Amino acid sequence: MTRILHILDHSLPLHSGYCFRTRAIMKAQIASGLTVAGVTGVRQNQHGYVAKQPMEEADGLRFFRTLAQVHGPSPVREWREIAALADRIEQVIREWQPDILHAHSPALNGLAALRAAEKSGLPLVYEIRAFWEDAAVGNGTGRENSPRYWLTRQLENHVINGADAVAVICEGLKSDLIGRGVKPGKITISPNGVDLELFGEPPARDDQLLSELGLTGQSVLGFIGSFYDYEGLDDLIAAMPSLLASRPQVHLLLVGGGPMEEALKNQVERLGIGSAVTFTGRVPHGEVERYYGLMDIMVYPRKSMRLTDLVTPLKPLEAMAQGRLVAASDVGGHRELIEDGVTGTLFPAGEPENIAKKLANLLENREDWDQTIETARKFVEADRNWSSNILRYTPVYQRLIARKSFERAA
Repeated sequence: MTRILHILDHSLPLHSGYCFRTRAIMKAQIASGLTVAGVTGVRQNQHGYVAKQPMEEADGLRFFRTLAQVHGPSPVREWREIAALADRIEQVIREWQPDILHAHSPALNGLAALRAAEKSGLPLVYEIRAFWEDAAVGNGTGRENSPRYWLTRQLENHVINGADAVAVICEGLKSDLIGRGVKPGKITISPNGVDLELFGEPPARDDQLLSELGLTGQSVLGFIGSFYDYEGLDDLIAAMPSLLASRPQVHLLLVGGGPMEEALKNQVERLGIGSAVTFTGRVPHGEVERYYGLMDIMVYPRKSMRLTDLVTPLKPLEAMAQGRLVAASDVGGHRELIEDGVTGTLFPAGEPENIAKKLANLLENREDWDQTIETARKFVEADRNWSSNILRYTPVYQRLIARKSFERAA
């Protein structure tokens, strides 16, 4: 039975989009008959969960941990992280004997995996979920074309060149890699998908929670996630006064938190629309579905930048699977997921007045909602279901294992 070792930045029991994609991949691969495990580096601790055992289970999945302590200024600390993870991967290879190494971005994971692959002779698949230099620009921790931005890109290029195969989550990332000179045949697209066991049933409306939040009788626009600048929530808030002028029963429900939270609250206060906007703060993961059930339209107003134009997000797919109507900005990542007027609504990124017009039009045409919701759900079931998505890895794994076997025999 083929054994796949996933090399990860962090994993369950932490909760993040990164962890949920990993969970979905591993669960679907187990269901398909593969044997899988993950190994996490020292950044697992930095994300807020301190591993205590060299091997732990979470949600029925096996994760090997890197327990080493790493210190020092950047970039010395990062090189020590790579070395610690590489050592741990090599140890796991000896103990668990995988057939394939499947490393997931960022490049630090890829560098450690590349080192272990070269020593062990195992084939390496490197999967890119986003270009982390662009993600740093998007969340405000980096600058485009800075030395750190350039170095991160060069390190990733090194991993891409050294890996036996590369997987990406969308066409935007593939096109960018081809522009860097990567051969198309080396790249496989494994798009973001939805675990229909988790998101397959539309949530019931919780009338008690609706009443507690003062939303009874309101048309609720919703966002659930992290409040980063690139999410464009300031543009959505800026659209609210115009929208309220034509649709006074509209309410914006923002669930989550993050770096932009205080600025967004101040913006709401300046605009004098506090009665039409509710910030819930972060809610426990187990409570998220209750809030989904309150929302008539899930809105994703991402700004246009390299990150959002190249990368497809997971949240709109989850909303579609849960029977929510989706409206989003027309950035490249959303255009790969949403067909305007068919599976959702697209509006111009960064244009509050046009956002207000599109949302008002959507609210005035409720008779079209059921068809849009049904079409979107069928799209997710057919094209973005993890049980079928993971089959895209199979021919890559088989080809690489066969090639390595032939090289050893020769």
